[in-house]
Amino acid sequence: MVTQHLLLLSLPALVNDDHALARWGRYLDADVLVEIGADSWMLHIHQGKILEARRGPFRMPSFTFAIRIDADAFAEFLRPEPVPGRNDLMALVRHRLLRLEGNLHPFFSHLIWFKFVFAKLREAPIT
Repeated sequence: MVTQHLLLLSLPALVNDDHALARWGRYLDADVLVEIGADSWMLHIHQGKILEARRGPFRMPSFTFAIRIDADAFAEFLRPEPVPGRNDLMALVRHRLLRLEGNLHPFFSHLIWFKFVFAKLREAPIT
């Protein structure tokens, strides 16, 4: 079982063996800061593979872009069948529960990759 605090650290194991994600992200290179409530993680992505997932806090982190999400909204997003408005990254943006900051070109040019990667978190058992 994985606690919610360790959930993003399990992303490399969930994502890197998925051949469809590898194909969709083959041109994706980015350092992504993910903040869920007060907790933060840094994802180092190269050619669609998550090379490293580190837990913060970070002092003046350098990142390509940041994904900042409300903790309660993220918990709802992780449910096996989330309610409308909490089921998708763009729905969370629309409801102002998720903020994107920085160079957003890699995010939007690989939007399907990010949607499926975050949806993979629903597959990890949470305690």
